[in-house]
Amino acid sequence: MIALVIISVLFFTLLVFYTILLRKYNKIFINIKEYEPRNGAGVKVSVIIPARNEEKNIGPCIDALNRQVGINTKPEIIVVDDHSDDNTSSVALSRNATVINLKDESLESTVAFKKMAIATGIKYSTGDIILTTDADCIVPHHWISAIVGVMADTRAVMVTGPVRMMPSNTLLSRFQALDFAILQGITAASVHSGYHDMSSGANLGYLKNAFFEVKGFEGIDDIATGDDMLLMQKISRRFPGRISYVHSRNAMVDTQTEPTWAAFFRQRIRWSSKATRYEDKKIFRILMLVYLLNLCVAGFMVMAFVSPVHFSFCLAALMLKTLAEWSFVDNILKFFSLSPLMKLFPFVQPLHVVYTVVSGTFGQFGKVEWKGRKVK
Repeated sequence: MIALVIISVLFFTLLVFYTILLRKYNKIFINIKEYEPRNGAGVKVSVIIPARNEEKNIGPCIDALNRQVGINTKPEIIVVDDHSDDNTSSVALSRNATVINLKDESLESTVAFKKMAIATGIKYSTGDIILTTDADCIVPHHWISAIVGVMADTRAVMVTGPVRMMPSNTLLSRFQALDFAILQGITAASVHSGYHDMSSGANLGYLKNAFFEVKGFEGIDDIATGDDMLLMQKISRRFPGRISYVHSRNAMVDTQTEPTWAAFFRQRIRWSSKATRYEDKKIFRILMLVYLLNLCVAGFMVMAFVSPVHFSFCLAALMLKTLAEWSFVDNILKFFSLSPLMKLFPFVQPLHVVYTVVSGTFGQFGKVEWKGRKVK
């Protein structure tokens, strides 16, 4: 009984702050004016694509980049092959992309393979603006013109844009698409307002000079992840107020969901492993708020499993959490053209609670896995 009272008081206290936060995000999100790309972007752009065993995906990724419109200069496409043991390099070369093989480089031992791949690509690049995406992504036709346009209009040295996971008919895929869209909505609201930094390496751009001025990934190369948010943190510190968000469906990058539950949890654990490296105390406090709120709900779920008399408390907590999130999630899914997933939203709340607690906990301990490697 005492445990129930403690968890209940903590849950309702956290829920108040959580609701206020989501209302703030929602107000910002619905008031962001969508950017319309314009023609005539003539700046030289280099697109860096780190790739490891991506022979099935790299071709369509490069093809989409070769279909860019609204730009006067063809982008330089650099695929950095990170020790693939398939035909990734051959497929990329057949699309006339520049291919750099990390195994041919004289490189020190590292755990940050993706950062190393990006840094190597930048070293050989000739563009003034660096764009990064992932090998399993498809960019829209106006992707480059939208990013370059926003950078020119806002004098930004770094920008990030929307990424959408494309769902299949499975519960796992649809849940991932829903959950990731929510993260992307928070990214849009936080970066647009300057409230805190968030980004995705699947849709990222920055001035090459800015990358070198902050000494690239130096200081954050001891952790496998963070080629996006931790780099943004460094650039934001050096260039305050000069990070922008490309709020445009014309800049929306599509990517794939993870194929298995195990792969999904490995991905989310990897993402959460960088949480303690955030220097911005606001984002750390927000992550703690979300983690503790879900931990309370998980506590109600455990008590309901042990003693059915507590089921009503568990159900009430899940319903209140759903109501707090409803409007924001609905607006996000409309922007990402994923509104049918709203019907699924209330029913996957228990799954969201479990994965948040599990990934948040395990992300801070032991090793994480990326592309078949177990690293810190």
